[in-house]
Amino acid sequence: MGHHPVNTTTTASNVPSGAQVARFVAAQTLLTLDSRHPFVGKMLIDAQDMHRTVMSGFLGWLEDGTQSPRSQMGILSTWTVDLRQARLNLVVQSSLAADWSRIPSAALAENPEPLTIDRTFRTGDQVAFRAVVNPVRAVPAPAGSPPKRRGTRVPHTRAEHVKGWFARRLQPFGEPAVAPDGVTRMGADTDTDRIAVRMLPVVSSPASHKGLRIARAEIKGTLTVTDPKSFVASLAQGIGHARAYSCGLILVR
Repeated sequence: MGHHPVNTTTTASNVPSGAQVARFVAAQTLLTLDSRHPFVGKMLIDAQDMHRTVMSGFLGWLEDGTQSPRSQMGILSTWTVDLRQARLNLVVQSSLAADWSRIPSAALAENPEPLTIDRTFRTGDQVAFRAVVNPVRAVPAPAGSPPKRRGTRVPHTRAEHVKGWFARRLQPFGEPAVAPDGVTRMGADTDTDRIAVRMLPVVSSPASHKGLRIARAEIKGTLTVTDPKSFVASLAQGIGHARAYSCGLILVR
């Protein structure tokens, strides 16, 4: 997965004077699972089951019924499948320590690999990144709809549209953390012509959450930190929608 951060940041030559600094601290675990095991196979078939497995590492930290437990514990995740090696590589990030003893030992191809992230970012730092996101656009409810009816989210299905989605979240030097249209920016900037976008298969939940379909795209490239505080918030909170379903986590090195 390459989720271990490596201190390979460099400083851009056009950094404004008075560069700021922000510190990012989190726990990450790399779980290497046997994709042929039934426990893991169900996770790949049912997005809700993947979510339950991720959340199972944090039972007991909050009382049952607590609102927004995932966001309160800073839980984000992302995963890839190596079909040749029959491995599911799952990275889980959180603000609290995880306990993975509830995962059947036979489903683990390797022991969980915990890592504490403690990293300082400065204005102008350049970092390589990878993120799997849920790129959607909001479509307002039709005219004449009931006041409480919400619009719908329509997924982007082409790489160039995903680049546009990502570009709206970039934050050039001197720009505020929230765009004029209300989109939260990520505290970093890049040349979108130099990022790689790959459309990924849709994940769904055929049983417990019929109709749940999560569009996904992988984005890779290099970011220049322009607002360290906003950048650290993006690393901690993720970007975009479907963060409960393994989207939005930004992995950097």
